[in-house]
Amino acid sequence: MASATVAVVTPLSPTKKNRIQVSNTKKPLFFYVNLAKRYIQQHNEVELSALGMAITTVVTIAEILKNNGFAFQKKVCTSTIGMKDENKGRTVQKAKIEIVLEKTEKFDSLMSPTSTNNNDKNHDIPTHATSDEKKESEK
Repeated sequence: MASATVAVVTPLSPTKKNRIQVSNTKKPLFFYVNLAKRYIQQHNEVELSALGMAITTVVTIAEILKNNGFAFQKKVCTSTIGMKDENKGRTVQKAKIEIVLEKTEKFDSLMSPTSTNNNDKNHDIPTHATSDEKKESEK
């Protein structure tokens, strides 16, 4: 079976400086997570956009940023757009999602290189504690 080539029929809208158009095949998930953090840092918000099968990737990116305290959800917009399938010569409908995330108050402290890792079990154990004290506190 031949693969279909798809081209956009309608423009998605003017390019925004804080928009990330996500593909589910081109880049790893955390490339987009880190890029979104940089966009939030520069513009105070980021718009994540995806079509079709990449929608799950956008939702995952948004949830990672929200669950780790970097952003909160400002807006979610879903729609369907017409795409021309060049092999079949007809227009097909594709699902589209846009998620706008805004910077949280604790974003800057989370991004600072001195911020501690909340998953570190020993973060509240004094550095002078003996190894037996550390083992006891982990129980």
